[in-house]
Amino acid sequence: MLFLNIVFMLWLHLAHAASIISRSNSYPLNSRSNTLGPKTNLIISNKVISPDGFTRSATLAGGTFPGPIIAARKGEHFAINVVNRLTDDEMLKSTSVHWHGIRQNGTNDVDGVSFVTQCPIAQNHSFLHSFEARDQAGTFWYHSHYSVQQCDGLRGPLIIYDPEDPLSYLYDVDDDTTVITLADWYHIAAPVLSHIIGTNANSTLINGLGRYQGGPQSELAVVSVEYGKRYRLRLLAMSCDPNFLFSIDKHNLTVIEADGELTQPLLVDSLQIFAGQRYSVVLVANQPVDNYWIRALPSTPGLNNFNNGQNSAILRYSGAPVADPTTNQTQITMPLVENNLHALINPGAPGIPEYGKADINLRLVVNITVGIYSINGVSYKPPTVPVLLQILSGAQQATDLLPTGSVFVLGANKVVELTVTGLTIGGPHPIHLHGHSFDVVQSAGNSSFNYVNPVRRDVVSSGLLNQQMVIRWVTDNSGPWFLHCHIDWHLDAGFAVVMAESPSDTQKHLGHIPNAWDALCPTFNSLTPAQIGAQNSYQEAQNISTMLFPNT
Repeated sequence: MLFLNIVFMLWLHLAHAASIISRSNSYPLNSRSNTLGPKTNLIISNKVISPDGFTRSATLAGGTFPGPIIAARKGEHFAINVVNRLTDDEMLKSTSVHWHGIRQNGTNDVDGVSFVTQCPIAQNHSFLHSFEARDQAGTFWYHSHYSVQQCDGLRGPLIIYDPEDPLSYLYDVDDDTTVITLADWYHIAAPVLSHIIGTNANSTLINGLGRYQGGPQSELAVVSVEYGKRYRLRLLAMSCDPNFLFSIDKHNLTVIEADGELTQPLLVDSLQIFAGQRYSVVLVANQPVDNYWIRALPSTPGLNNFNNGQNSAILRYSGAPVADPTTNQTQITMPLVENNLHALINPGAPGIPEYGKADINLRLVVNITVGIYSINGVSYKPPTVPVLLQILSGAQQATDLLPTGSVFVLGANKVVELTVTGLTIGGPHPIHLHGHSFDVVQSAGNSSFNYVNPVRRDVVSSGLLNQQMVIRWVTDNSGPWFLHCHIDWHLDAGFAVVMAESPSDTQKHLGHIPNAWDALCPTFNSLTPAQIGAQNSYQEAQNISTMLFPNT
């Protein structure tokens, strides 16, 4: 059956590829690139790679890091068959894939979140994610949402092109060559690192390439431009932990999108991008033909330098020599300030424009004790039965839903205002809500509120100590939606809750759920520890550090 399913999906993919050739003004595909259409198989497997010069086995989508770009046009249907071919016993051998930023309105069951919307996909099994992105267009990504598996490499871009983009007059080039991924990279398998309290990356990878301290002069990524042209660079922070300070020597950038939402154009010379966030910026290639450093300075302790080309890539003008740049970092005078960003389309937060006057007003108080995070006194621990399955089985009240104290039940079509206060330890924390974009009515570090035209996005910084951020959204998407810190190590240590929107409406809102979804849990629950993988991870962690979480 699995073989027939794969054959069918391959046929769909080939048919889609043929349709691309016959269409003009389709989304751009470069025949030399590793790009998939919206109807495709996505093979998850292990492969030995050395993106920064250090060789290790990784968990990859499509056999590459980052995974292949999944590209679609606005309004196209997605049918992505995730096929699990993982074999490495040192890492987790089940998987799930989340389509970050896609609202999944009416398709909560394919949001891809282990133990919230599904059980993980077991080794040698597959699961078809069929969904519409409806009116969405912009820069998204996909990644594992099973434990800390993302940190072993399962991350890739998902781009939805809009042929009628209202800001297309600002740029000439927007294709797979202008997608720029920023990622942290680790030399030790993530299941081992997950046992250690406080772990740091070894390097930064830009478009899958980088260098580490004391390592070889490994290849760096090159972004090629032609003098006089304007480029829409799509920046994706595919980070397990750090945020990055992004800039390009001697070039300004015009921000036009934040997390799949168009913004009023804003000129900056640098921007801080947190784990999970995305920005589209327009670069005008108006400097002398040469090579220029692209810089992504991580917040990782000990890695915050550009020595030996670390944290760097190359902007190369056509006609420039094939050589490392000699440019110096431009002094920052126009950094991106989030509250200077304003939504372009239908601006304005929902509800009464006054703090505390929403239909539902929530405050999340985050604490940390010996590395374990809690929200309102409760540390999130994944339930054995996914929250969605609990709801479809009849659980409707917060008191009936597991994990106890971590599920907030929200009424239908209500304006929610959520306040999160900052922490000193491990912050700033990037807070992500599934199932929605939200309006940031107060950015962390800003004393004022903006209900008129705030930025709209899906990941926001919680700020530092004594700061707060406030967001609003409308509960128009029945189902359980994860809200969590997008630093994977913090999520794994309990920094999460579930927002269950109108559970009594969820069955009707989702309609028919395929039998393959029902089969995920029995299959996963039958796995032995050896089939799950990473059996010796705690013992390996003991050989590295004495600062360990309890072995539960």
